[in-house]
Amino acid sequence: MLSMVADSIYWLSRYIERAENVARSIDVNLQLQLELPGEERPWEPVVQAAGNAEEFFRAYSRISLENVLTFLTLDRSNPSSILSCIAAARENARCIREIISSELWMHINRFHLELNNPDIPARMLDNPHEFYTEVKEFSQLAVGIMQGTMSHDIGWNFARLGRLTERADQTSRILDVKYFILLPDPAMVGMVLDIVQWTALLKSVSAFEMFRKRYSSATPRNVSEFLLLDRDFPRSLRYCVSEMEAGLKEIAGADSPCVTSLRKVGRLKAELEFTTIEEIIAAGLHESIESFQSRLADLTAAVRKDFLA
Repeated sequence: MLSMVADSIYWLSRYIERAENVARSIDVNLQLQLELPGEERPWEPVVQAAGNAEEFFRAYSRISLENVLTFLTLDRSNPSSILSCIAAARENARCIREIISSELWMHINRFHLELNNPDIPARMLDNPHEFYTEVKEFSQLAVGIMQGTMSHDIGWNFARLGRLTERADQTSRILDVKYFILLPDPAMVGMVLDIVQWTALLKSVSAFEMFRKRYSSATPRNVSEFLLLDRDFPRSLRYCVSEMEAGLKEIAGADSPCVTSLRKVGRLKAELEFTTIEEIIAAGLHESIESFQSRLADLTAAVRKDFLA
């Protein structure tokens, strides 16, 4: 497969996943705003987790519902806004129409046109929950279309690799930012406000129901263990890295022993499989997540050098 084609499939999938992650984070915090009336602070971690807080504060004077929604959803100058992500996904899909299925192309193109409808800003502000549900459903349906209409060959594995890379990055970013901001005063541990906030963190990565099957209480320790080290949850770091390794093995084929990115993802997978949450907390949760994000960036660079450059 040409590296240019592989690159387009990889980023097509990453941008779709990123749009869903932004929509999920916003939608959950809208619900949190209802439970904590008068609070402005729940929007701060959303902006921070998006990774471009500096750009936000250069463009807007304060954190408010309308400012955050506009910046993260429809601001064309923000490369991580939902509108920008879908536009980038559509452009990548346009370049490889002969590789992807017609159903996937039509699905992406249709939603891109809907987002450029002049009445979208009013719809977003009038009924944000409905709007962000549509964004999440668009992304989930796109993944289903890829699964059901594309051959599970090298191209499909590049799409899977892009989706999992973006998902791992977003899960670690949300946990890091929210852990720091929501870390309560010891006197508040177990109180209603504490439980509501940590529950919101779980819901922001669609983890609440699966978490409750494993743990009885949403403590910082339990939430961190689930999102970092759970073997089965599809948005945990351990699961994402394990699936990334499987995809890279399919892509590399007979050249597997010579591929730098495969060695890097193998080491990262082994560490996540054999470490414990106690060891992570002892080393510092923020420091551990920061190290993971750095190594994920290093892995992404290796993938690009091995296959996409």
